[in-house]
Amino acid sequence: MTLIVESPQIPDELAASTARTPAQEQLQIVEQRLMTRVNLLDIANRLDVFETQDEVSPDRVLQAMRSRTTVRSSSRRGEAALMIISFEASTGDKAAGVLNEYLTLIQQEDVESRTGRATQTLEFFEQEVARLNEELAERSARILAFKTEHVDALPESLDYRMGQQTLLQERLAQFDRELASLEDQRARLVQIFEATGQVGAQGGPALTPEQQQLEDLRAQLNDALAIYSETNPRVQMLRARISQIEEVVNAQPTPEGDQSSTGNSLLDVQLSEIAARVKALEEQKVTTVAQLEALTETIERTPTNAIRLDELGLDYENIQLQYNTAVDRLSQASTGERIEVMARGQRISVIDPPAAPSRPSKPNRALIAGGGSFLGIMAGLGLVVLLELLNRSIRRPEDLVAKLGVTPLATIPYIPTSGEAIRYRTYRLFRILLILFGIPAAVYVVHVYYQPLDLIAERIMGKFGLR
Repeated sequence: MTLIVESPQIPDELAASTARTPAQEQLQIVEQRLMTRVNLLDIANRLDVFETQDEVSPDRVLQAMRSRTTVRSSSRRGEAALMIISFEASTGDKAAGVLNEYLTLIQQEDVESRTGRATQTLEFFEQEVARLNEELAERSARILAFKTEHVDALPESLDYRMGQQTLLQERLAQFDRELASLEDQRARLVQIFEATGQVGAQGGPALTPEQQQLEDLRAQLNDALAIYSETNPRVQMLRARISQIEEVVNAQPTPEGDQSSTGNSLLDVQLSEIAARVKALEEQKVTTVAQLEALTETIERTPTNAIRLDELGLDYENIQLQYNTAVDRLSQASTGERIEVMARGQRISVIDPPAAPSRPSKPNRALIAGGGSFLGIMAGLGLVVLLELLNRSIRRPEDLVAKLGVTPLATIPYIPTSGEAIRYRTYRLFRILLILFGIPAAVYVVHVYYQPLDLIAERIMGKFGLR
């Protein structure tokens, strides 16, 4: 039978199979897996290839199967890869049956090998994609945990925090200026009061909303009394409202460190207001200083966090690149696996299937008979010539003259006795019987009880390099 390695039915430019093997290598792999001990012995036992194989050892059967199997491969550059397999058996049906078994094994091995490799490739990339996906999730979790832990010192918010730092610094400066201004106002109020005994409106601090409201209500009350009487509901309502506002103004705190009263209610109120504002500004300043220190600390930690985030991000990008590559190769492996499952890739097909021959290929009986007759005649002639050359006895008158130097007068032939004649005829009959019956019997015994003659002949020819 003749096999050929066909090229893929789908061009590699469109979709390539993942089970790529050079044609010659594929044929060599198929040949080595075909000629294994298990396959050959199984075929020989199932088809009963040799008539006497039950009487010989498995090693002999294996040797006979391998010696009767001929595998020839041809693969030149630019040519198709071919494999020709032949088998010799006692009958044509057995030879064709063995080759059919060979063909079944070859096609089965070719399909299983290619689909198996394609499936294994697909499974490998599926596992690789799953593994890389888990690593990506792990890297992403690390980045998220790091950002959560250092949420106040991340590079993304550095510009915002630096702006906040500048704003807080400006606010501290503003607090200092306001505190200095309040101290100046307090000193001027005290100085004016000590000099004049009155509180000047120009240099004093602005009235509080409650004080301003109280002054407005008093002015409204004065205007109402000019028009209405004391019993008028509007006048009574204004007096009640003025009483409520006075309680609020009197309840306002006095500044710490100035517990003494000046005796002037308006000055005391203004000094109390200044002290309250100073206290509030100092508290805000303390809070702002704490915020500024915390913000400065996070800004100082930002470069270190940025370096660590870059390391984590680079690691994540490397895994992401591997993941993208694995996904792309998984897609190719899936396509290649479909190509092999649907038998659209490179495969071994049959050009000339096994067929039982109409006549035996050997032995060539005419050649054997003619050659044997020719060789027998030549051997006989050679033996006669050799015996003639080796025979040194005196058989002719010329021998007497040559050896003894005597010329005979006459020669008398040897006349055997009756006993000698009987012994001579018996010896010649024995030789004829030995040739006719003894040699065939010996050959039969060797063939039946030792080893088939065809195997012996093949071994002899193999030793001389004739097979």
